[in-house]
Amino acid sequence: MRTAEPEVIERSAEKTHRWIDEVAAESGDDDRRHAYRALKGVLHTLRDRMPVNETAKLASQLPEFLRGAFYEDWVPAHVPERYRSREELLDRIARDAGLAGETEASYVLASVMNVLRRHVSAGEIEDVVAVMPADIATLLAAKPAD
Repeated sequence: MRTAEPEVIERSAEKTHRWIDEVAAESGDDDRRHAYRALKGVLHTLRDRMPVNETAKLASQLPEFLRGAFYEDWVPAHVPERYRSREELLDRIARDAGLAGETEASYVLASVMNVLRRHVSAGEIEDVVAVMPADIATLLAAKPAD
């Protein structure tokens, strides 16, 4: 049996901190706790809307620590959930991330998606978007203005 080397744990922690810092920077908010809640809220909302196989594929590209947070409280037998509209998605993100409402959730979603696009393969992002209903897919596929 192989044991994880401490360097692997350190690299995962560094990557996780980098992702959280990037979400905070994208959001224009220095509160790392808020950024972590936002990242986790978006990831959980996506996870619960995707089929199990696609969930596993996305998870495989997350840093180990975020992968653990991603799977936290997940019940594969209860997915995919059937929310179909932009409003339902944003309400879910707002609830899971402890945000004020849809407007804040839309900014958080855009921030997290920008970070995911930098760290997750383009093909995987396309796959995530492809399994979503049209209203949600359009929201997820929106790229930042240059």
